[in-house]
This record gives sequence, C-alpha cells and structure tokens, in this order.
Amino acid sequence: MKVSYKKLWKLLIDKEISQAELRKISGISSGSMTKLKKGESVSMDVLWKICSVLDCNIGDVVEFIR
Repeated sequence: MKVSYKKLWKLLIDKEISQAELRKISGISSGSMTKLKKGESVSMDVLWKICSVLDCNIGDVVEFIR
C-alpha cells in the first residue's frame, strides 16, 4: 500500500499555513517533513503532532492507496 498526504497539503492551503510553519509549530523534524513530501511513511507520533496543530483527525491528513 502507498501513503498519500494530498489531504494534508490541501488542508494547509485551506488554513493558509506553510509547510515550514507546520514544521515549526508542530515540532516535527526536517527529516519527517522530507518523508511527508516524498509520500513515505512517518510515525504515528508525527501524524499526531500534525493533527494536534491542525485540529483534525488522521483521516484528514493521510490516505492509504492500494
């Protein structure tokens, strides 16, 4: 299965938050942000931090594709 973060990027646009701002506010590492940009899997901790900052659920930021 592949991971897609298209929902995350759309949500950032809708909330007018840049990727750099998200990284700074959530406290995730630059390596984790690179993995997100490449569509690679990241830890649940990273997803939890993003969801906490954006006040959303995990299904609002990540999607699994067969």
